[in-house]
Amino acid sequence: MKFGISTFVNDDTIDTVTLARAIEERGFESLAIAEHTHIPASRESAYPMGGELPQIYYRTLDPFVTLAAAAAVTSRIELITGIALLIQRDPIITAKEASSIDLISGGRFVFGVGAGWNIEELSNHGTDPKTRGALLDERIEAIRALWTDEPAEFHGRYVDFDASYLRPKPVQTPHPPIFIGGDSDATVKRVIRHDAGWISNPSPAEHLRKRIEQMRDGAGHDVPLATFGTPIDADYWAALDELGYGRVALLLPTKPENESLKLLDDYAAAVEKYRA
Repeated sequence: MKFGISTFVNDDTIDTVTLARAIEERGFESLAIAEHTHIPASRESAYPMGGELPQIYYRTLDPFVTLAAAAAVTSRIELITGIALLIQRDPIITAKEASSIDLISGGRFVFGVGAGWNIEELSNHGTDPKTRGALLDERIEAIRALWTDEPAEFHGRYVDFDASYLRPKPVQTPHPPIFIGGDSDATVKRVIRHDAGWISNPSPAEHLRKRIEQMRDGAGHDVPLATFGTPIDADYWAALDELGYGRVALLLPTKPENESLKLLDDYAAAVEKYRA
């Protein structure tokens, strides 16, 4: 089980370059970055964790810019979108951004995607909340085609383009790993449909087990498993390990540099103790 770091990189927190270097220096194996383009000031969508929505959600740096910067100053860690809100993104531009990071990093990009929860946010991008699942499916398929075919074309209800050339292609073949975020029956079906992995938020182990069993039964094989926002809890890590998780991204709070580095030291010591 690989241990990495997941976080919201903001405009008032530890800078990306220092963060990426610190993560790699301490032996962690990945950096996963959250995405929100903006947060409408007036909204009805409830914060999934309850209570007021923290400012970190609307102060996030762009994940592809962030991971490109991290790629340039590291040589080993995986670079993960956790998750990219693909229902708010142009698929052709996103395919190029992602494959560019994979090239710059030497094949270390991992594509985590999801449909999002903030209805007002996605609506500002012209996305119909009622069809965002179908839109997500088509954009995943279109990006996969752009990564693997030359020329590539796609003809769907929401994504439609004729035979086109797109470079660079990803370094990883046939393409970077795709993980789908969410926790619903629709998520289970989507993981199976796209032969993808699942990136989960912290939930009780028994709940995770039920979802994983659904995915494995539907896919007919083991499904790659990853997390975002995992707490610092060795017992919980052991439960994830038993469930078959390959990537565990510990939650680093959004803090200034000195506090972030101290937390990373503490996390590294906890992981070392767990592995001993």
